[in-house]
Amino acid sequence: MKLLLVSAVALIDADGRILLAQRPPGKSLAGLWEFPGGKVEPGETPEACLIRELKEEIGIDTWQSCLAPLTFASHSYEDFHLLMPLFACRKWQGIPTPREGQTLAWVEPAKLRDYPMPPADLPLIPILRDWL
Repeated sequence: MKLLLVSAVALIDADGRILLAQRPPGKSLAGLWEFPGGKVEPGETPEACLIRELKEEIGIDTWQSCLAPLTFASHSYEDFHLLMPLFACRKWQGIPTPREGQTLAWVEPAKLRDYPMPPADLPLIPILRDWL
């Protein structure tokens, strides 16, 4: 089974809310909510991937020193196994703005379960709630 490495981030604002992005129509798992991030390219670190993806997807800049490793997801889908480190980030420049047709929402940790997410993301919710 193919291993897919995806890097994701819990962006946490001054009010302790977490940014979720809804997958746009036409993408796999369309309509589900997820943490911003993306596939780690060959030769790229998970941190470098996040810095690149955050710029491309929501137009913000952050730095490796602001990405704190928090936890990870390990989940088998039908045709691949997903390994996804989740970083926490409280410092960035710019205002998150959807650039790829997705919808963004700032969500209080206690309300994360109200947003349907891919199966791999679900185990991350209690960890985030306990940590925040």
